[in-house]
Amino acid sequence: MKFLKMINSPEDLKKLKISHLKALAEEIRSYIIEVVSKNGGHLAPNLGVVELTLALHYVFNSPKDKIIWDVGHQCYTHKIITGRRDQFPTLRKYNGLAGFPKRSESPHDILDTGHSSTSISAALGLVTALRMKGEEGKVIAVIGDGSITAGLAFEGLNNAGYRKEDLIVILNDNEMCISPSVGALSSFVSKRLTGNLARFIKREIEKMAHKFPGGESVISLLKKGEDIFKMAITPGALFTALNFEYIGPVDGHDLETLIEILENIKRMKGPILFHVITKKGKGYPYAEKDPEIFHGVGPFEIKTGKILKSDEAPSYTEVFGKTILRLAEMEPKIVAITAAMRLGTGLKAFSEKYPDRFFDVGICEQHAVTFATGLALGGYIPICAIYSTFLQRAYDQIIHDVALNNVKVIFAIDRGGLVGEDGPTHHGSFDLSYLRLIPNLTIMAPKDENELQHMLYSALKYPGPVAIRYPRSAGEGVELDWEFKEIPLGKAELIKDGKDLTIIAIGNLVYQALKAAEDLEKENISIAVINARFIKPLDEDLILDFAKKTGKIITIEENTLIGGFGSAVCELLADRNIPVKIKRIGLPDKFIEHGDLKTLKRKYGLTSETLKKIALELLNT
Repeated sequence: MKFLKMINSPEDLKKLKISHLKALAEEIRSYIIEVVSKNGGHLAPNLGVVELTLALHYVFNSPKDKIIWDVGHQCYTHKIITGRRDQFPTLRKYNGLAGFPKRSESPHDILDTGHSSTSISAALGLVTALRMKGEEGKVIAVIGDGSITAGLAFEGLNNAGYRKEDLIVILNDNEMCISPSVGALSSFVSKRLTGNLARFIKREIEKMAHKFPGGESVISLLKKGEDIFKMAITPGALFTALNFEYIGPVDGHDLETLIEILENIKRMKGPILFHVITKKGKGYPYAEKDPEIFHGVGPFEIKTGKILKSDEAPSYTEVFGKTILRLAEMEPKIVAITAAMRLGTGLKAFSEKYPDRFFDVGICEQHAVTFATGLALGGYIPICAIYSTFLQRAYDQIIHDVALNNVKVIFAIDRGGLVGEDGPTHHGSFDLSYLRLIPNLTIMAPKDENELQHMLYSALKYPGPVAIRYPRSAGEGVELDWEFKEIPLGKAELIKDGKDLTIIAIGNLVYQALKAAEDLEKENISIAVINARFIKPLDEDLILDFAKKTGKIITIEENTLIGGFGSAVCELLADRNIPVKIKRIGLPDKFIEHGDLKTLKRKYGLTSETLKKIALELLNT
């Protein structure tokens, strides 16, 4: 690493020649590939923005100039050159660097983020605050072509164009294909129109025109002529209509061009959109060939690109994908919806077998849910597969459109509970709480992958909307039944009888409860274990029976304790005036840090060892 070892801050970057930056870019790519191959992470997006990141830090003065990364899954180069180079091997490890921007790590990280399409609104607010305080500094939002499809991004663009603040938006486009000739022409025009001479001439013409009758009309005509010219050779009509100065598209891997245009943009006023074309996975052939697989990837073999998988059971996501295929064959009214997560939600095979019944709406969770409502009103059965953390973005639509209309929409909520290395922006810590208060909604969580398939089948039979929440992890390795079985609505499962204490578990924590009970059995302590299955409606009869029988209850859930499953059990017992000693185990009132699942579950007590300890304490009181 000839140049990389010299870079400890953006100031060190500015000491290099542009020719040296090209070599540095390749060193950084190699470093990112090396670390991600061991730790996992977002590979393809980060390989695509190396030159863009270097150009931004070469031209602007971070952190005085503030760079906000949309989603933040492309911030690895940014981290490496802002003083975290030597820490980079700790990426996504417990107590190591986060995989997303983290304000506590560095003053160069401006916004803690992990969801898409927030950068423009946040940047507009920040640049407005700087202006109001009279402080200097540019604010730059870097947003991808996928993220800019979301409604929030357009709300930000619309308001920014109206307010005319000095905001710079960089559209990192890694999907659009433009011909080399158009790219060359647009780069040439972008350089000239943003250059000092062109801007000087425009200013002088405007000054002179204002002095003559009809001058305003002349200015308007010249502006329209410039816009028409730019629209003829660039795809910037939409942004021009939103009052942005559109520049581009240009090659996002051409450092000379990037730096020259960014230097020009730095001197310009008003809202500016700079459109750059990049290649996802650039520099690593396997990621270039299959950027979807290498978007967010686990450890892999660099030489072959082979993903390194352990000999674990199939994941819940895989079982969901196979189950929905079988159900779709049985029920032609089933359709599937996802928000730009076809592969992540396990719907790739469904999309290929039933292309007319599959809908990827882009990064638009709100639209996905209301779109599902319309399909349901039209007589179809939408299965809406969205990660728990992203479903938060569609909360109003779940209430106002789905539940209020009481339509048959099935929410397949992947990544429920802790997700591990992606950290606080991606943990599904809140879904049981935020869904439980919604009328008409049935909420379930399977104890294992076999029960997941039966819940999906049963959801077709239940009235109204249904949410099924399951984890990111591998399943329990149980054998799958070939025939589907209908689970009676609201009925829990008594897995083990007992007389001294009752553990009521939800989701795959049932197996931790069972292990704790079996261990305590060796000490002649009789523990009952209930697989709740349903968060709503609760199996009131079974819970009340065992509350009276044992007088002592422990609930365990992989969800925040506030308003979660344990709260539902407490409310039931309080409403029925049942005197019982109860202890809830779940996630505390905080955002859970990133780290491997075993470490996090051990830290927050989601283990059989914690259950045994609390059971003994409860029995001795």
